[in-house]
Amino acid sequence: MPHSPLRVLVVGCGNMGASHATAYHTLEGFELVGLVSTGQSKHVLNAQLGGGYAVFDDYTEALARTQPDAVCISTYPDTHEAFAVQALAAGCHVFLEKPLATTLAGAERVVAAARQAGRQLLVGYILRVHPSWARFVEEARHLGKPLVMRLNLNQQSHGRMWTVHRNLLQSLSPIVDCGVHYLDVMCQMTRARPVWVSAIGARLTEDIPAGQYNYGQLQIRFDDGSVGWYEAGWGPMMSETAFFVKDVVGPLGSVSITARHAGAAGNSANVAAHTQTEALRIHHARLTADDAFAEPDTWINLADEPDHQELCNREQRWFLQAIREHLDLSEHLADAVNSLRIALACDESVRTGEVVRL
Repeated sequence: MPHSPLRVLVVGCGNMGASHATAYHTLEGFELVGLVSTGQSKHVLNAQLGGGYAVFDDYTEALARTQPDAVCISTYPDTHEAFAVQALAAGCHVFLEKPLATTLAGAERVVAAARQAGRQLLVGYILRVHPSWARFVEEARHLGKPLVMRLNLNQQSHGRMWTVHRNLLQSLSPIVDCGVHYLDVMCQMTRARPVWVSAIGARLTEDIPAGQYNYGQLQIRFDDGSVGWYEAGWGPMMSETAFFVKDVVGPLGSVSITARHAGAAGNSANVAAHTQTEALRIHHARLTADDAFAEPDTWINLADEPDHQELCNREQRWFLQAIREHLDLSEHLADAVNSLRIALACDESVRTGEVVRL
Protein backbone atom coordinates (compact mmCIF):
# COMPACT_ATOMS: atom_id res chain seq x y z
CA MET A 1 0.00 0.00 0.00
CA PRO A 2 1.53 3.34 -1.05
CA HIS A 3 2.39 5.90 1.61
CA SER A 4 0.85 9.35 1.68
CA PRO A 5 3.41 12.13 1.32
CA LEU A 6 4.82 13.49 4.59
CA ARG A 7 3.42 17.01 4.97
CA VAL A 8 6.22 19.24 6.28
CA LEU A 9 6.24 22.79 7.64
CA VAL A 10 9.65 24.52 7.40
CA VAL A 11 10.50 27.03 10.13
CA GLY A 12 13.56 29.17 9.39
CA CYS A 13 14.39 29.88 5.75
CA GLY A 14 18.08 30.80 5.87
CA ASN A 15 20.98 28.63 4.72
CA MET A 16 19.96 25.27 6.16
CA GLY A 17 16.23 25.90 6.08
CA ALA A 18 16.43 26.72 2.37
CA SER A 19 18.36 23.52 1.67
CA HIS A 20 15.90 21.37 3.62
CA ALA A 21 12.92 23.06 1.97
CA THR A 22 14.51 22.36 -1.42
CA ALA A 23 14.76 18.70 -0.44
CA TYR A 24 11.06 18.58 0.47
CA HIS A 25 10.22 20.40 -2.77
CA THR A 26 12.13 17.96 -4.98
CA LEU A 27 12.13 14.56 -3.24
CA GLU A 28 9.42 11.96 -3.58
CA GLY A 29 7.59 11.25 -0.36
CA PHE A 30 7.30 14.83 0.89
CA GLU A 31 4.79 17.65 0.56
CA LEU A 32 5.96 21.10 1.63
CA VAL A 33 2.98 22.85 3.25
CA GLY A 34 4.45 26.17 4.38
CA LEU A 35 7.44 28.39 5.05
CA VAL A 36 7.88 30.35 8.28
CA SER A 37 10.32 33.14 9.10
CA THR A 38 10.20 36.52 10.79
CA GLY A 39 11.89 38.33 7.89
CA GLN A 40 12.00 38.30 4.12
CA SER A 41 13.85 35.00 3.72
CA LYS A 42 10.61 33.04 3.35
CA HIS A 43 9.56 35.18 0.38
CA VAL A 44 12.98 34.81 -1.27
CA LEU A 45 12.89 31.05 -0.78
CA ASN A 46 9.29 30.77 -1.93
CA ALA A 47 10.22 32.57 -5.17
CA GLN A 48 13.18 30.23 -5.68
CA LEU A 49 10.84 27.24 -5.30
CA GLY A 50 8.32 28.57 -7.78
CA GLY A 51 6.19 30.78 -5.54
CA GLY A 52 3.49 28.24 -4.76
CA TYR A 53 3.81 27.84 -1.01
CA ALA A 54 2.01 29.43 1.92
CA VAL A 55 4.21 31.80 3.92
CA PHE A 56 3.84 32.78 7.57
CA ASP A 57 5.41 35.23 10.00
CA ASP A 58 4.11 33.41 13.06
CA TYR A 59 5.05 29.82 13.89
CA THR A 60 2.03 29.07 16.09
CA GLU A 61 -0.36 30.29 13.40
CA ALA A 62 1.45 28.25 10.75
CA LEU A 63 1.19 25.09 12.86
CA ALA A 64 -2.53 25.60 13.42
CA ARG A 65 -3.34 26.42 9.80
CA THR A 66 -1.23 23.81 8.00
CA GLN A 67 -1.64 20.87 10.44
CA PRO A 68 1.63 19.26 9.25
CA ASP A 69 2.81 15.72 9.85
CA ALA A 70 6.32 17.01 10.53
CA VAL A 71 8.14 20.26 11.24
CA CYS A 72 11.65 21.13 10.08
CA ILE A 73 13.24 23.66 12.46
CA SER A 74 16.23 25.59 11.12
CA THR A 75 15.90 28.75 13.18
CA TYR A 76 18.48 30.31 15.51
CA PRO A 77 19.41 28.00 18.39
CA ASP A 78 17.66 29.99 21.11
CA THR A 79 14.28 28.95 19.64
CA HIS A 80 15.08 25.26 19.06
CA GLU A 81 13.82 23.91 22.36
CA ALA A 82 10.51 25.80 22.45
CA PHE A 83 9.72 25.25 18.77
CA ALA A 84 10.53 21.53 18.92
CA VAL A 85 8.50 20.93 22.08
CA GLN A 86 5.56 22.82 20.56
CA ALA A 87 5.68 20.74 17.37
CA LEU A 88 5.93 17.48 19.29
CA ALA A 89 3.01 18.47 21.52
CA ALA A 90 1.00 19.05 18.33
CA GLY A 91 1.71 15.46 17.27
CA CYS A 92 4.37 16.27 14.67
CA HIS A 93 7.61 14.51 13.92
CA VAL A 94 10.55 16.92 14.09
CA PHE A 95 13.72 17.44 12.09
CA LEU A 96 15.79 19.83 14.21
CA GLU A 97 18.98 21.53 13.12
CA LYS A 98 21.81 21.22 15.62
CA PRO A 99 22.19 21.96 18.45
CA LEU A 100 19.17 20.45 20.19
CA ALA A 101 18.97 23.46 22.53
CA THR A 102 21.17 26.09 24.15
CA THR A 103 21.30 24.23 27.48
CA LEU A 104 21.76 20.61 28.45
CA ALA A 105 18.50 20.62 30.41
CA GLY A 106 16.73 22.05 27.36
CA ALA A 107 18.14 19.32 25.12
CA GLU A 108 16.99 16.65 27.54
CA ARG A 109 13.51 18.22 27.62
CA VAL A 110 13.28 18.04 23.81
CA VAL A 111 14.29 14.37 23.78
CA ALA A 112 11.83 13.59 26.58
CA ALA A 113 9.05 15.40 24.69
CA ALA A 114 9.69 13.26 21.61
CA ARG A 115 9.61 10.10 23.70
CA GLN A 116 6.39 11.15 25.43
CA ALA A 117 4.72 12.10 22.14
CA GLY A 118 5.82 8.89 20.42
CA ARG A 119 7.19 10.92 17.51
CA GLN A 120 10.49 10.79 15.68
CA LEU A 121 13.13 13.44 16.38
CA LEU A 122 16.15 13.66 14.07
CA VAL A 123 18.95 16.16 14.70
CA GLY A 124 20.82 17.69 11.77
CA TYR A 125 24.31 16.24 12.20
CA ILE A 126 25.06 16.49 8.49
CA LEU A 127 28.52 14.90 8.68
CA ARG A 128 26.90 11.64 9.78
CA VAL A 129 25.34 11.16 6.33
CA HIS A 130 28.54 12.14 4.51
CA PRO A 131 30.29 9.05 3.07
CA SER A 132 33.69 10.76 3.00
CA TRP A 133 33.48 11.78 6.64
CA ALA A 134 32.36 8.26 7.50
CA ARG A 135 35.51 7.00 5.72
CA PHE A 136 37.59 9.60 7.60
CA VAL A 137 36.25 8.25 10.90
CA GLU A 138 36.82 4.65 9.79
CA GLU A 139 40.43 5.30 8.76
CA ALA A 140 41.12 7.09 12.05
CA ARG A 141 40.00 3.97 13.93
CA HIS A 142 42.78 2.00 12.18
CA LEU A 143 45.57 4.23 13.52
CA GLY A 144 45.79 2.63 16.98
CA LYS A 145 45.41 4.38 20.34
CA PRO A 146 45.73 6.99 21.60
CA LEU A 147 44.56 9.34 18.88
CA VAL A 148 45.50 13.00 18.44
CA MET A 149 42.63 14.79 16.65
CA ARG A 150 43.18 18.25 15.19
CA LEU A 151 40.14 19.96 13.72
CA ASN A 152 39.09 23.51 13.00
CA LEU A 153 36.70 25.64 10.95
CA ASN A 154 37.35 29.37 11.05
CA GLN A 155 35.11 31.58 8.92
CA GLN A 156 36.13 34.96 7.54
CA SER A 157 32.54 36.12 7.39
CA HIS A 158 31.29 39.43 6.00
CA GLY A 159 28.10 40.80 4.49
CA ARG A 160 25.13 38.46 4.91
CA MET A 161 27.17 35.74 6.64
CA TRP A 162 28.48 38.17 9.26
CA THR A 163 24.87 39.13 9.93
CA VAL A 164 24.05 35.44 10.38
CA HIS A 165 27.00 34.95 12.72
CA ARG A 166 26.17 38.06 14.76
CA ASN A 167 22.65 36.73 15.19
CA LEU A 168 23.97 33.30 16.23
CA LEU A 169 26.22 34.99 18.77
CA GLN A 170 23.15 36.31 20.54
CA SER A 171 22.69 32.81 21.96
CA LEU A 172 25.74 30.60 21.31
CA SER A 173 29.50 30.76 20.86
CA PRO A 174 31.22 29.27 17.78
CA ILE A 175 32.67 26.36 19.77
CA VAL A 176 29.16 25.33 20.82
CA ASP A 177 27.29 25.96 17.56
CA CYS A 178 29.97 24.41 15.30
CA GLY A 179 31.82 22.38 17.90
CA VAL A 180 29.01 19.87 18.43
CA HIS A 181 29.70 18.47 14.93
CA TYR A 182 33.39 17.92 15.50
CA LEU A 183 33.13 16.75 19.10
CA ASP A 184 30.66 14.17 17.78
CA VAL A 185 33.28 13.12 15.19
CA MET A 186 35.94 12.78 17.92
CA CYS A 187 33.60 10.61 19.97
CA GLN A 188 32.96 8.42 16.94
CA MET A 189 36.70 8.07 16.25
CA THR A 190 37.72 7.16 19.79
CA ARG A 191 34.60 5.32 21.00
CA ALA A 192 35.87 6.43 24.39
CA ARG A 193 34.53 8.46 27.30
CA PRO A 194 35.51 12.14 27.48
CA VAL A 195 37.21 12.92 30.80
CA TRP A 196 37.83 16.67 30.83
CA VAL A 197 37.84 19.77 28.64
CA SER A 198 39.69 23.06 28.70
CA ALA A 199 38.97 26.00 26.42
CA ILE A 200 39.91 29.60 25.70
CA GLY A 201 38.08 32.34 23.85
CA ALA A 202 38.48 35.94 22.71
CA ARG A 203 36.09 38.77 21.89
CA LEU A 204 37.59 40.30 18.77
CA THR A 205 34.92 42.90 18.03
CA GLU A 206 32.58 45.27 19.82
CA ASP A 207 29.95 44.25 17.26
CA ILE A 208 28.76 41.27 19.35
CA PRO A 209 27.06 41.02 22.76
CA ALA A 210 29.08 41.93 25.84
CA GLY A 211 30.46 38.80 27.47
CA GLN A 212 30.33 36.80 24.22
CA TYR A 213 33.37 35.68 22.22
CA ASN A 214 33.67 35.09 18.48
CA TYR A 215 36.85 33.00 18.61
CA GLY A 216 37.20 29.85 20.70
CA GLN A 217 39.53 26.89 20.98
CA LEU A 218 38.94 23.75 23.01
CA GLN A 219 41.01 20.80 24.16
CA ILE A 220 39.55 17.45 25.20
CA ARG A 221 40.97 14.29 26.79
CA PHE A 222 39.35 10.84 26.62
CA ASP A 223 39.70 7.92 29.02
CA ASP A 224 41.71 5.93 26.45
CA GLY A 225 44.42 8.62 26.40
CA SER A 226 43.22 10.20 23.16
CA VAL A 227 43.29 13.99 22.94
CA GLY A 228 41.82 16.51 20.54
CA TRP A 229 41.53 20.18 19.82
CA TYR A 230 39.02 22.18 17.87
CA GLU A 231 38.91 25.89 17.08
CA ALA A 232 36.25 28.07 15.50
CA GLY A 233 36.14 31.79 14.84
CA TRP A 234 33.64 33.99 13.05
CA GLY A 235 33.99 37.48 11.66
CA PRO A 236 35.62 39.79 9.11
CA MET A 237 38.90 39.74 11.07
CA MET A 238 39.49 35.99 10.86
CA SER A 239 42.51 34.70 8.97
CA GLU A 240 42.07 32.29 6.08
CA THR A 241 45.49 30.76 6.66
CA ALA A 242 44.95 27.17 7.83
CA PHE A 243 41.26 27.76 8.50
CA PHE A 244 40.40 24.23 7.34
CA VAL A 245 42.31 21.58 9.32
CA LYS A 246 41.00 18.02 9.57
CA ASP A 247 43.81 15.79 10.76
CA VAL A 248 44.13 12.71 12.99
CA VAL A 249 47.35 11.09 14.22
CA GLY A 250 47.80 7.71 15.90
CA PRO A 251 50.69 5.33 16.66
CA LEU A 252 50.35 3.70 13.23
CA GLY A 253 50.23 6.91 11.19
CA SER A 254 47.81 9.67 10.30
CA VAL A 255 44.84 10.49 8.11
CA SER A 256 44.05 13.96 6.82
CA ILE A 257 41.33 15.58 4.76
CA THR A 258 43.09 17.44 1.97
CA ALA A 259 40.44 19.72 0.51
CA ARG A 260 42.55 21.87 -1.77
CA HIS A 261 39.58 23.71 -3.27
CA ALA A 262 37.31 23.87 -0.21
CA GLY A 263 40.26 24.92 1.93
CA ALA A 264 41.43 27.62 -0.47
CA ALA A 265 41.39 31.32 0.35
CA GLY A 266 37.95 32.88 -0.01
CA ASN A 267 36.03 29.75 0.94
CA SER A 268 35.98 29.94 4.73
CA ALA A 269 32.48 31.46 4.89
CA ASN A 270 31.11 29.29 2.08
CA VAL A 271 28.68 26.88 3.77
CA ALA A 272 28.85 24.45 0.84
CA ALA A 273 32.63 24.14 1.29
CA HIS A 274 32.41 23.17 4.95
CA THR A 275 31.46 19.56 4.21
CA GLN A 276 33.79 19.02 1.23
CA THR A 277 36.66 16.59 1.58
CA GLU A 278 37.95 15.90 -1.96
CA ALA A 279 40.66 13.43 -0.83
CA LEU A 280 42.04 11.61 2.20
CA ARG A 281 45.79 11.27 2.69
CA ILE A 282 46.80 8.28 4.80
CA HIS A 283 50.33 8.29 6.17
CA HIS A 284 51.86 4.98 7.30
CA ALA A 285 54.30 5.19 10.22
CA ARG A 286 55.97 1.78 9.81
CA LEU A 287 59.73 2.01 9.23
CA THR A 288 62.29 -0.30 7.65
CA ALA A 289 65.40 -1.54 9.46
CA ASP A 290 67.26 1.65 8.48
CA ASP A 291 64.34 3.89 9.67
CA ALA A 292 63.06 4.76 6.20
CA PHE A 293 59.32 4.70 5.62
CA ALA A 294 58.24 1.19 4.62
CA GLU A 295 55.48 2.37 2.31
CA PRO A 296 54.39 5.61 0.67
CA ASP A 297 51.34 7.61 1.71
CA THR A 298 48.03 6.38 0.38
CA TRP A 299 45.65 8.81 -1.34
CA ILE A 300 41.92 8.09 -1.44
CA ASN A 301 40.20 10.17 -4.11
CA LEU A 302 36.77 11.39 -2.99
CA ALA A 303 35.86 13.36 -6.10
CA ASP A 304 32.42 11.74 -6.32
CA GLU A 305 31.32 13.00 -2.90
CA PRO A 306 27.82 14.52 -2.55
CA ASP A 307 27.44 18.29 -2.57
CA HIS A 308 25.77 20.22 0.26
CA GLN A 309 22.28 19.94 -1.20
CA GLU A 310 22.60 16.21 -1.71
CA LEU A 311 23.73 15.84 1.90
CA CYS A 312 20.58 17.65 3.00
CA ASN A 313 18.57 15.38 0.71
CA ARG A 314 20.15 12.36 2.42
CA GLU A 315 19.26 13.72 5.85
CA GLN A 316 15.64 14.09 4.77
CA ARG A 317 15.53 10.61 3.23
CA TRP A 318 16.77 9.29 6.58
CA PHE A 319 14.08 11.35 8.36
CA LEU A 320 11.39 9.86 6.11
CA GLN A 321 12.75 6.33 6.61
CA ALA A 322 12.85 6.83 10.39
CA ILE A 323 9.17 7.78 10.37
CA ARG A 324 7.91 5.13 7.97
CA GLU A 325 9.97 2.27 9.40
CA HIS A 326 9.78 3.36 13.05
CA LEU A 327 13.57 3.36 13.38
CA ASP A 328 15.03 3.44 16.87
CA LEU A 329 16.76 6.83 17.11
CA SER A 330 17.62 6.59 20.81
CA GLU A 331 21.38 6.18 20.17
CA HIS A 332 21.34 9.09 17.71
CA LEU A 333 19.65 11.32 20.28
CA ALA A 334 21.96 10.20 23.08
CA ASP A 335 24.95 11.13 20.92
CA ALA A 336 23.40 14.53 20.10
CA VAL A 337 22.87 15.25 23.80
CA ASN A 338 26.39 14.03 24.64
CA SER A 339 28.16 16.23 22.07
CA LEU A 340 26.17 19.25 23.29
CA ARG A 341 27.05 18.39 26.89
CA ILE A 342 30.75 18.43 25.98
CA ALA A 343 30.47 21.66 23.96
CA LEU A 344 28.67 23.46 26.79
CA ALA A 345 31.37 22.28 29.20
CA CYS A 346 33.93 23.86 26.84
CA ASP A 347 31.93 27.09 26.90
CA GLU A 348 31.94 26.96 30.70
CA SER A 349 35.72 26.53 30.64
CA VAL A 350 36.11 29.65 28.47
CA ARG A 351 34.02 31.72 30.85
CA THR A 352 35.55 30.41 34.11
CA GLY A 353 39.13 29.85 33.03
CA GLU A 354 39.02 26.41 34.64
CA VAL A 355 39.30 22.83 33.43
CA VAL A 356 35.86 21.20 33.44
CA ARG A 357 35.76 17.53 34.36
CA LEU A 358 33.08 15.45 32.71
